[in-house]
Amino acid sequence: MGFNPEKDAEQKAATIQKILEAGFHIFAERTIEQVKMTDVADAAGIGVATVYRHFTNKPRLVVAVSVWAWERYLKSQNAQQPEGGTAAEDFAFFLDSFLDLYRNHRDILRFNQFFNVYVQSEEIPMEQMEPYMLMIRHLIDQFHKIYAKGQADATLCTEMSEQEMFATVIHLMLAAVTRYAVGLVYTDGSDPERELLFLRDMLTDRFTPRNNSQNRT
Repeated sequence: MGFNPEKDAEQKAATIQKILEAGFHIFAERTIEQVKMTDVADAAGIGVATVYRHFTNKPRLVVAVSVWAWERYLKSQNAQQPEGGTAAEDFAFFLDSFLDLYRNHRDILRFNQFFNVYVQSEEIPMEQMEPYMLMIRHLIDQFHKIYAKGQADATLCTEMSEQEMFATVIHLMLAAVTRYAVGLVYTDGSDPERELLFLRDMLTDRFTPRNNSQNRT
């Protein structure tokens, strides 16, 4: 049989997909430091040499898994976002996406916590982090559209700079849902869902003019 570039590309893509899926699931179950490349290979049902053929070292694989997981989630969220809404409505959807992560995608939150610890401990070079930073840039661009729309339709309070507002929302919401998902919050007798809703509503009240605020469930 002759060489078939199309079939070869499909097989390569399928192999990479298996590696990323296996890596994500095993990294989300255990801390990334505890997982070896052979563990990922075993979980994917392939040889470790094949893993190294596509990802020359563990940091590159970890970054690729992070990009894959977040891009997949953001793509699904973008498909669900209503079109033609006000900036306040877009901002509400943005906040609610964090609640969706806690309710339905705690594996991503667990992985992200382990990812942040791993990146800091390993001091991964920026060159290897570039795919992840490009994904973050896309998220920043999405928020920019909300902020710019808010300046135009006056349904958001934009006296705070765009950069500070983005950082405030991301740090508060992502940190909160992550800590609950990973189990870093003492929850005996408390209701995590209720507390997360309270935080969301506080941010809504802070950045949405009162005449545009609505009660949501």
